[in-house]
Amino acid sequence: MTSLRKLGSSDLEVFPLALGGNVFGWTADEATSFAVLDAYTAAGGNFVDTADSYSSWVDGNSGGESETIIGKWLAARGNRDDVVIATKVSQHPDFPGLTAANIKAAADASLKRLGTDRIDLYYTHFDKTEVPVEEIIGALDELVKAGKVRAIGASNISAARLSESLAFSDREGLARYAALQPHYNLVSRDTYEGELQAVASRAGLAAVPYYALASGFLTGKYRPGTTVEGARAAGAGKHLDTDRGRKVLAALDEIAESHAAPVATIALAWLAAQPTVTAPIASARTVEQLPALLGVADVTLTEEELGRLTEASA
Repeated sequence: MTSLRKLGSSDLEVFPLALGGNVFGWTADEATSFAVLDAYTAAGGNFVDTADSYSSWVDGNSGGESETIIGKWLAARGNRDDVVIATKVSQHPDFPGLTAANIKAAADASLKRLGTDRIDLYYTHFDKTEVPVEEIIGALDELVKAGKVRAIGASNISAARLSESLAFSDREGLARYAALQPHYNLVSRDTYEGELQAVASRAGLAAVPYYALASGFLTGKYRPGTTVEGARAAGAGKHLDTDRGRKVLAALDEIAESHAAPVATIALAWLAAQPTVTAPIASARTVEQLPALLGVADVTLTEEELGRLTEASA
């Protein structure tokens, strides 16, 4: 059984791969989403990441589709206490922004869709600098004190605003961010490494990176001369045009072969081994895509292998 990892300063313990819920209600219908969730939890997974806005960008959707599917699955399986549910606030079309009133209203809407009485980890999805950190933290603290939220996190936030938020929490004795969700992977390191990572390290935050596989590029399915169909193909394919992208793929191929493991597993293993990282997020729109993601729990890269990937991605 894969050992769980402590999520920062919270009392939550999570599997080393968070299952991304962005595809539920988008590229995975309800039945497929249930099958993916079943397979993930059967393998020992317990950490599901979603947001109230998923998947409002799809024609005919209004936001909240992912939470609704997860809520139906939790009800059908009766396993709420076994799963750590993370969701986010600020981007739902009906609940935009991070004013105190909106944070609390959006949380109630998320709880209703999820069919639960508490959110295990509640992130501010995109920071809104026009709202003082005092107002944001104050509202989140109220949710924690009310028992509606167990732990709080931030995503898409600057190092300065994160530091300011943590200082306010410490000064006033209010709920404090336990997790940070940055954009971070082998072909996007400057989106986290540097001051943001330093703040997370000093504060003992658990990093839970999104775009862990660079929209699929780091699965290895994008190759020169190949055409990949899919909702994210254009964004992922652009990395083939960069020297770094090609070097990273070459290093991943060699290391994956030596471990007899999929390329995606190796890319996630590098990420999981980086300072502050607790669990990368990756999504699967089919059950068949899951084993390569779950493999991160069982693969440990050597220092030499980690160094080769770090050099290739420089």
